[in-house]
Amino acid sequence: MNEIRPGHVQEWVRARQQDGLAASTIQRIVTVLGAIFSTALLNQIIFIHPCEGVVLPKVGRKPLKTITPEQFGEFYSHIDGEVFQLLVEVAIEPGLRWGELSELRMKDLERPSGILTASRAAVEIAPRLHSTGGRFLAKDYPKDGKFRRLKPRRPLVTRIAAFALANGIRDEDLLFQFPDHDDAPIPELPDGVDLGMTPPNDKGRRYRHGTTAAYTNGKCRCEYCRTAFARYRALRRAEGKDQPRRRRQVNTDGHIPAQCFRTNIWHPAREEADLPKDITPYKLRHAHASWLLAGGADLMVVKERLGHASITTTERYLHTLPDADDTALDALANIRGRARRYTDQRSIS
Repeated sequence: MNEIRPGHVQEWVRARQQDGLAASTIQRIVTVLGAIFSTALLNQIIFIHPCEGVVLPKVGRKPLKTITPEQFGEFYSHIDGEVFQLLVEVAIEPGLRWGELSELRMKDLERPSGILTASRAAVEIAPRLHSTGGRFLAKDYPKDGKFRRLKPRRPLVTRIAAFALANGIRDEDLLFQFPDHDDAPIPELPDGVDLGMTPPNDKGRRYRHGTTAAYTNGKCRCEYCRTAFARYRALRRAEGKDQPRRRRQVNTDGHIPAQCFRTNIWHPAREEADLPKDITPYKLRHAHASWLLAGGADLMVVKERLGHASITTTERYLHTLPDADDTALDALANIRGRARRYTDQRSIS
């Protein structure tokens, strides 16, 4: 390691650029390499840091895009279930990360003052790496090693308290728990409605929508045919016929798995609201910062609220809404209007 010099690292960077490697990939590799050399330097294995002073290719940052309040309202109306509606509401108001949100417990909310403390984060790991074979670990504290004390709006605090009371959630319990689907209702089809016929299959046969034959033989996957087949399977399961396969159980201790939330709750609601695919759950945190700054909140307040280590990170959320420049355009129109008024007065005189 002592034989490696900054010139060697710089030569490697130039060679990778000539090979067409992306600038962001080169930066990530050099970052990992720099961390290794930093540890070696700290332990006096080496005495010169080979990555110091190396010039890296610049990475152009794409402008951040976020969800607008109007888009969020449309998206929220398609969220299925009270627990997930409240989860999304809590995600966007305090701007919590997913690990903080899924580990949130009632003891973290001070009801008299309405202050929410983010002091832990749930981490999802492979069961083979867990001491008891589970999937979740709670760590103190998330990311930057500091507690964050946030104040949601009073209506949201009242709603959280009412939700906890109605569902028997105590101080040590998770606020958002993975729901039990064993007693899920049997899907229903509309009565007295002519759903029409399916397109011909490869044998030229057509079937009526909303029947198991349309699903199995007609290979139709419309909403009605999928509902009909789900209803058939649910009834067979309830009656214990054909030794039906049990619902696949998610291995969880009550925490909501991120992938399960995205697949069953987030993506269906996003598609119903006709939002782009790049609108992910993390975009709610982006929206929280963007809305605060667009509403005139102080930059340092938003930085502390989100737990950013650098204010430069927070500044990225400035002017991310489509109407962010409207104020500047209004000011430009006003000053140009003043110039026109001055010209008109000169012409009159």
